[in-house]
Amino acid sequence: MKRFVRKFRGARQPEAAGIIITPAGEEAQVDYGAGPMVRDPQSGKYRRTRLFVMTLGYSRKSVRLLTFRSSSRIWAELHETAFRRLGGSPRIVVLDNLREGVVAADFYEPTLNPLFKDVLAHYGVLAMPCRVQDPDRKGKVESGVGHAQKTPLKGVRFESIEEAQAYLDNWEARWADTRIHGTTKRQVAAMFAEEKPTLLPLPIEPFRYYQYGERVVHLDGCIEVEAAFYGVPPGWIGRLVQVQWDHLHVRILDPKTHQLLREHVRQQRGRHRINPEDNPKKMPLTTAQLLARASRIGSHIGALCEQIHRHQGEAGVRRILGVLSLAKKFGVSVTNDACAAALELRVYEYRFVRRYLERQPQLTLKQVDPLIRELIQYRDLINLKTEDNTHERH
Repeated sequence: MKRFVRKFRGARQPEAAGIIITPAGEEAQVDYGAGPMVRDPQSGKYRRTRLFVMTLGYSRKSVRLLTFRSSSRIWAELHETAFRRLGGSPRIVVLDNLREGVVAADFYEPTLNPLFKDVLAHYGVLAMPCRVQDPDRKGKVESGVGHAQKTPLKGVRFESIEEAQAYLDNWEARWADTRIHGTTKRQVAAMFAEEKPTLLPLPIEPFRYYQYGERVVHLDGCIEVEAAFYGVPPGWIGRLVQVQWDHLHVRILDPKTHQLLREHVRQQRGRHRINPEDNPKKMPLTTAQLLARASRIGSHIGALCEQIHRHQGEAGVRRILGVLSLAKKFGVSVTNDACAAALELRVYEYRFVRRYLERQPQLTLKQVDPLIRELIQYRDLINLKTEDNTHERH
């Protein structure tokens, strides 16, 4: 029926597809596809994997890798593994506009994922995303994905992802590399032997992976990364910066120029790392206004905040803000009393005031207090009431 109706409505004439010829070592194409069913070690059930394929444009040599999940880091690690398996890296990588590699799709000026971009730069590779909804630009890797799905992985299940990867690698070496390619009419392994010397040499060390994000510089001139605080050069308070961190270092970058502003050694939770030249020469106006505000709220609150700033410097601004938030939460009166207790004990810490208020200490009578009268006054009051009752009876 479809074929019959198509005759009357007029079938669209097919357009000729251009042949893309690339020099040896110039280009590789990458893509994801649906992988085989593999038993998940966590759930114990069979789960569909993802098939990553990188195909060289000249020789059609492919590297196929399996993974359960995908992220920006996994996507970058798959590229690095593929480069290591090939023994070198191409100069250009053609890819789709998937989120792991491209943050904002634009044919003329795409925004790449920062981690993915840095990994490619480490290997001297340039990323070239395709036009949106234009898969023909990377038809070589599309064929590589389909070839694996229809030949070794069709209808096969595996008990572990290691078993599936070993099976795929064995097929790659025995069948995919030794076949005569349908387009080039030559053996893939023979063409790859010609192309391999033209690939870029691998760097000595692998890429050091990091996490990244954006932070706003706080009043104390620091940004927070996993509950630790790191100083930023003067003039950045209230502004947005880009941050990269790993298990050793924290790097703070200008979001516009990507210039390195500061690099710090990772600190433990709650610790600060501030360069001496970044410490303010005098008290900032915002800090002075904050201390004046604390003094207006309560005398003891203001005195404690002064002591916090005197002992801890600009790093204590956060503690001062915490004390003011306690006054808003528990009330000015009880917070002022808690600050008085901290001053009396010479414990100039926000944490002490918070614990003092959270535990709500019971009020205890003092030995000398205006509310407590002398015992003789209570005796005279009892005698007076007793005499009044006696007169009424008579």
